[in-house]
Amino acid sequence: MSMQPRSRRAAVPLVLLALLVASPLPGQPRSLTILHTNDMHASFMPHEALWVRTSPKPMVGGFAELAFVADSLKRSAGPVLMLDAGDVMTGNPITERMYRNASGGALFDMMNMIGYDAWCPGNHDFDISQANLRAMTAIARFPTLCANVVDDQGAYPVGNRPWVVLERGGLRIGVIGLMSQELYSLVNQNNLTGIRVLPPAATVQRFIDELDPKTDLLVALTHEGVQEDSVLATETTGLDIIVGGHSHTRLRTPKLVNGVIIVQTGSNAENLGALKITAENDRVTAYDGQLIPLWAQGKRPPSALTALADSFQAEIDKEYSEVIATLAEGWHRADGQSGVGTFIAEAQRTAAGADVAFMNNYGIRRDVPAGPLTKKALFEVLPFRNILTTFQLSGRELRAVMVYNIEKKPAIQIAGMSGRWKSGPGGKPEFLSIMVGGKPLDDAAMYRCAASDYFVGEARRYLGVEVRQPVFLQQTVFAAIEKAVRAAGTLAAPVLYAIERAD
Repeated sequence: MSMQPRSRRAAVPLVLLALLVASPLPGQPRSLTILHTNDMHASFMPHEALWVRTSPKPMVGGFAELAFVADSLKRSAGPVLMLDAGDVMTGNPITERMYRNASGGALFDMMNMIGYDAWCPGNHDFDISQANLRAMTAIARFPTLCANVVDDQGAYPVGNRPWVVLERGGLRIGVIGLMSQELYSLVNQNNLTGIRVLPPAATVQRFIDELDPKTDLLVALTHEGVQEDSVLATETTGLDIIVGGHSHTRLRTPKLVNGVIIVQTGSNAENLGALKITAENDRVTAYDGQLIPLWAQGKRPPSALTALADSFQAEIDKEYSEVIATLAEGWHRADGQSGVGTFIAEAQRTAAGADVAFMNNYGIRRDVPAGPLTKKALFEVLPFRNILTTFQLSGRELRAVMVYNIEKKPAIQIAGMSGRWKSGPGGKPEFLSIMVGGKPLDDAAMYRCAASDYFVGEARRYLGVEVRQPVFLQQTVFAAIEKAVRAAGTLAAPVLYAIERAD
């Protein structure tokens, strides 16, 4: 900034000079630090840093450490804004515990204590129901932002609003929330009745145009992934910053696309993002971003937050620390068929009394090492409140499912059905055999199939066929798998390949 002429500086009264030092003149540089998190997945307590090779592994994350580091920065970093980019829910049994009329509601009261200024919902925040998401947003003392999720009448249905303008250090910051366009392929469709997802770029641009004259900075708070954030940066004009989530990307330094700064922290409250910017004349003139690892430093000073977190952890420990089986071999996920996937699909088939069962790979959320298997570890493998569902497919449709699996390679597990094939004319798969329940497939017969209600809603994507008249059983997938695990006692869970190539 250039110095003022000596004569003009001398003429400034001392009181006014003090005000100018405290509050920069319009057009002068102003600083702001944006603290941000995303995809915390209910990781309110520290957990093992599984990627570290040392033993014992260090502990990382937890809301007490997050609050301590955030509070330290708020006291030292000047003007601060704290944002979350969604998927607060799903991943820990706390999401199943009622608090102020909401399952998982305690997470949002903890976020109140941490001092968030705004958040946008993620797809997993719809996992229980729209009503539960509304109850959670009622607990939050900070705005819920999502511009492109509306109901059939165009209203905002889950306590959300499209944007908010917040003021920090003389800067007016417009924050616009945004949900992934793929919401319907990410959430049980029963939980999305009446919900519409508007086109992201067009929706954001409409609010950019509305807010630009009223603000100094424009931030998109998104839950759509880094690739989609990059597209948003190129398809809109006027954004300064995108604080993102959904893809669990650790952007150790910000990504710059079309002049827009993009940040994301990874997942599970393992890092706190800190983006420091300087703004002048309605634009960012300098920035520096980093991820601050949240290594758990032992007990933090007692507070209302630690008391609430400890009380819920005590309840969870009491119910979920029970060892329910022993894994003779570790459960390790894979892109194709896996031991854990085979076990889960087979357990659903048995529980539903079905001929064939299916499981989507990405519904299996963690690996488990060999040894004791606790109920909590099993919950972390299957944290979704999915309902076991049955449906009928003809033998001809099951044959088409096998062809689709070979050609499209959907990420699924199959139990109860197997096949051997070779390449036929034009590279088309030609089956040497397809077996269901140890018998050759009968194209004219009808077969009872089982999967989660989420899988059924995505059957066209996973199986290549439509599911007709599904029957929703009075049992969750987790309950069915827990029962099978307890009955097994010791689990070997070998990989059983459903489809094998003969040539």
